[in-house]
Amino acid sequence: MKNSEKKFKVSFNSPVILTFTIICAVTLLLNWITKGYTNPHFFSVYRSSWTDPFTYLRALGHIVGHSGLNHFMGNIMLILVVGPMLEEKYGSSNIAFVILTTSLVTGIAHLILVPGYALLGASGVVFAFIMLSSFTCIKEKEIPLTFILVAVLYIGEQVYQGLFVESNISNLSHIMGGLVGAGLGYVMHKNKMNRY
Repeated sequence: MKNSEKKFKVSFNSPVILTFTIICAVTLLLNWITKGYTNPHFFSVYRSSWTDPFTYLRALGHIVGHSGLNHFMGNIMLILVVGPMLEEKYGSSNIAFVILTTSLVTGIAHLILVPGYALLGASGVVFAFIMLSSFTCIKEKEIPLTFILVAVLYIGEQVYQGLFVESNISNLSHIMGGLVGAGLGYVMHKNKMNRY
């Protein structure tokens, strides 16, 4: 074998997305090891006292908790497909900001508007990424039809399900995540955020 031949290596190509995935996987494993103790105490957001410091931890940490392997796989597969492209285009710090903003917005909205249920999972981030990805092809004074279709189909479906379909899925989290992704996509598209 010649020395000039290049060897393949595995690269940590998308540090924010991969780190987020690892944190979610560790959280899932931790909940399994503790027989379901950690999710309700640390990784689910629900109405609790504003004087309880864990209320704020849960308002941010709920996006890394998942109810089981199927819930985890459904969210993480979409994040791993869309996230690296977004991180390459917008930069790692912006994608981390999108994740944290989505977590905070969906957590606080859930605390205020949905007092009777606990929320956990990264589906708000998935919807933020879906809306953000549709901004990648927007040109000056043009709105692509694909963006309009994504907005109508994804957000419209969540509004419909929230109003007419009874399920344990947090449509509010999906809608808020989509709005965060659309809003930050617009800001990043206008180059109003640094791309590091």
